[in-house]
Amino acid sequence: MLTPQEIKEKQAWRSMGLKDQEYERICEFLGRLPNYTELGMYSVLWSEHCSYKHSRHLFKLFPTKGERVLIGPGENAGAIDIGDGLAIVMKVESHNHPSAIEPYQGAATGVGGILRDIFTMGARPIASLNSLRFGDPRDENVRRLVRGAVAGIGDYGNATGVPTVGGEISFADCYRGNCLVNAMSVGLVRHELLTRATASGVGNPVMVVGSTTGRDGIHGATFASAEFSEEDEGELPIVQAGDPFTETLLIEACLELIESGVVVGIQDMGAAGLTSSSAEMASKAGSGIEMDLTVVPQRDEGMSSYEIMLSESQERMLVIPKAGAEDQVKAIFEKWGLHAVVVGRVTDDGMLRVFHHGEVAAEVPAKSLSTDGAPSYVPEAKRPEYLDELWSFDFNQLEDLKQEEIQDAFWKLLASPNIVSRRWIWEQFDQHAQLRTLVGPGSDAAVLRLPGTKRGIAITVDCNGRYCYQNPRVGAAQAVAEAARNIYASGGKPIAITDGLNLGNPEKPEIYWQLKETVQGIAEACEALGTPVTGGNVSLYNETDGEAIYPTPIIGMLGLLEDAEKHATIGFKNKGDLILLVGENKDELSGSEFLTVQHGLVAGPGPELDLELEKRNGEFCRSLIEKGLVSSCHDISDGGLAIALAECAMAGKLGARVKLYCPERRDSLLFGESQARYVVSLPEENYDALRGLAEKQGVSISLLGRVEGEEFTVELGEEKVISTRVSEMLDLWSSGLERLLGEE
Repeated sequence: MLTPQEIKEKQAWRSMGLKDQEYERICEFLGRLPNYTELGMYSVLWSEHCSYKHSRHLFKLFPTKGERVLIGPGENAGAIDIGDGLAIVMKVESHNHPSAIEPYQGAATGVGGILRDIFTMGARPIASLNSLRFGDPRDENVRRLVRGAVAGIGDYGNATGVPTVGGEISFADCYRGNCLVNAMSVGLVRHELLTRATASGVGNPVMVVGSTTGRDGIHGATFASAEFSEEDEGELPIVQAGDPFTETLLIEACLELIESGVVVGIQDMGAAGLTSSSAEMASKAGSGIEMDLTVVPQRDEGMSSYEIMLSESQERMLVIPKAGAEDQVKAIFEKWGLHAVVVGRVTDDGMLRVFHHGEVAAEVPAKSLSTDGAPSYVPEAKRPEYLDELWSFDFNQLEDLKQEEIQDAFWKLLASPNIVSRRWIWEQFDQHAQLRTLVGPGSDAAVLRLPGTKRGIAITVDCNGRYCYQNPRVGAAQAVAEAARNIYASGGKPIAITDGLNLGNPEKPEIYWQLKETVQGIAEACEALGTPVTGGNVSLYNETDGEAIYPTPIIGMLGLLEDAEKHATIGFKNKGDLILLVGENKDELSGSEFLTVQHGLVAGPGPELDLELEKRNGEFCRSLIEKGLVSSCHDISDGGLAIALAECAMAGKLGARVKLYCPERRDSLLFGESQARYVVSLPEENYDALRGLAEKQGVSISLLGRVEGEEFTVELGEEKVISTRVSEMLDLWSSGLERLLGEE
C-alpha cells in the first residue's frame, strides 16, 4: 500500500472517487496526511451512496412526522405504528450497479441487504417486493440481465422463507445500459423490541457476528456512486456473493438476541462494511470505538486492514451488547452455527481507532466519517431544454384512431412489454411463506393478515419513469398517487411511504434539477395524501456513456386495513354485476403507453394531476370496499380504460359488455391515462347505495356496462370496436413476457 506521502504525490484519492478539496478536508480533520486505510474509509463513507452529499440537503422538504411514525429517516428503516402495540418496519434499497455487472448476485444481495435493514430494527421480515427497470426485452443482453436478476431475487427470498408478494417491472431504452434493481422489505415488531443502531456505553464490547469477512465487494459503495462507461471494464469491483441460508440463521439469531434484552445497538454491514457500521454507530452515540482487526473472522488469507475495513461480504452484523453479556451473545450465535467475536470496545473519545497485528491501522474522528463530517454540495440546477420540445408538442396533429383500427391498437397494447402479465416473474417467487398472504402478485397491492388481530396491511411499489422524464415534479407526485390508488383499490388506507430515488449524475445541472423537482413532487403528494416519508435510498450516477436513465423515484407504500377480510382484488367476480367508472376521463394522451406503442412518441407534459381529487376518489373506493358494496376494484393506469377493463376480465376469467360514448377523441377515451380513476364492479342491488355515497362525497361515477360470460366487447355508440373472447386475451397476455424474453 502507498505511504501517506506517496498518496499525496500520486493523488491516489482521485482513483477512489474523492475530489481534491475532499482530500484537503480529510487532512484538516486529521491534522496530518491520511494513510491508505484511512483514505479508503473516507472514500466509501463520503461517496454519494453513503453520504448523499448531493442530495441530503433536499430531504428537509419531505414530511417525515405523523401520529403513526415511531422512527423516521436516519435509522436502518422506518417504523410505523399500526395499533395493538405492533409496528411495521419498511424500507426500499437499490442494488443497481452490482446487478448490471452480475445480475444474479447483484439482485440476490440486494434482497439480503434490505432484509438485514429490517431485522436489525428488531422486526421479523414478513414480505418482500421489488421494482425493476430494463431496456428492450428483445435485446439478448437485456434478457440475460432480466433472467439473472429475477432468479437472484427469487432464490434468495425463497431460501430465507420471506415471501415475495408484489412488485413491478418496466422496460425502456434509457435503462439498456443501466438497469435498476430496487428491493423493498417489510417487517413486523412489537414496539418494545424496536432497536436502534447506536454504540453507547463506554466499555461495552463491540462484536462482529454472522459470516466471515472476505475480499468481495470492496469499494462497492464508491462504484455505486459513479457513472458506467465501456472503459470501466476490468476495473469493476467484485460483486458480493450472498448466502441466503446463512441469512436465515442470522435472522433467527439476531431476533433471539434482541428478545434477550442485552442489545445496546446493532447495525448490519452493508455498503462500506465494517467502516460504515462502526462509524455510524459511534457517531450517533457521540462515542468512539476501538477495534482489533486481527480477530475478525476472515475467509481469505492475508487480508490487509484496508480490505477488512472496506469488505462488503454479506450476512454480517456489528453488535454492541451490554458489558458482561459477551458469553450470552456467543452462546446464541453458536446455537445457530454463526460467528460471534469480540473485536473491540466502546470508548469516550469520539475516535474510530483500528488496530491490525498490534499496530494502529487507522485513527479518525468517527463523526468526520458520518454525514456530519461528509461534504455537502448544492449543485447548479438548470431546467433541461428537452422539456421545451416535449411540452410544445401539438397533439392535434395526431390523427385519431378510426373505429376499425381500435381493435388492432388494443392488441398491440395488450402485448406491450409494459402491460403483458408478469406471471413468469412471480411464479419464481414463494408468495405464501409464513401463511400471511391474502393477496399476492397480480393485483393492485399485496394484502397480508396480521397475527392476533383482525387488521391487515396492503403494500405496493410503483413509479412511471416516463411521467417523471416528462415532468419530474408532477411525475414524482404521480408515483405517490399511483401507489396510493393501488392501496385504496385493495381496501387499505395509505399511511406512509419509503422511497428509492434513482437518477443520473447530480453534478450535471439538468440532472440536479430533475432531482430537486422529484423531491419536491414527492413532498407535495405526501403532504396532500397524509403519507409521511419514513426513509429510503438514493441511487444517483445511473448513466452509461453520458446517457442518463429517466428519473425513477420508486415509491413503496404501506396501507392499513382495519379488517383484513374486507379487501378487494381486480378480477370481475359475478356474471350480471354492473361495471362502473369512478373518476372522469379527460381528453389527454400525454405520457401514455399508447402514445409510445402506437406512435413511437414520448411527448407532452404527462397527464394532469389533482391530489385533492386523488384522495377524494381513493377514499370513496376504500369506503365502498369496507362497506362490502363492490365485488372488485382496480385502478386505471398504463394502457388506460380499455386495458384496465381487460385486466379485470382476465383476472376474473369473466367477460364484459361495455358501452361508451365518445364526445372527443376515441384514442384518448380508450387508452389515455387520466389520473384518479378506478373500475369497480358490483351487484345491481348495491347501485343506489353507491350512487348515494358518490353524490354525498362529490365523486363522479359513470355506468360502463355489465360483467358477462366469455365475451369481452367494447362499443362506441352503436358500433363494436373491441370484440374478443377472454381466453383469446389471456393467450396473448398471460405468456407475453415469456415470448419477449425468449423463454417459451
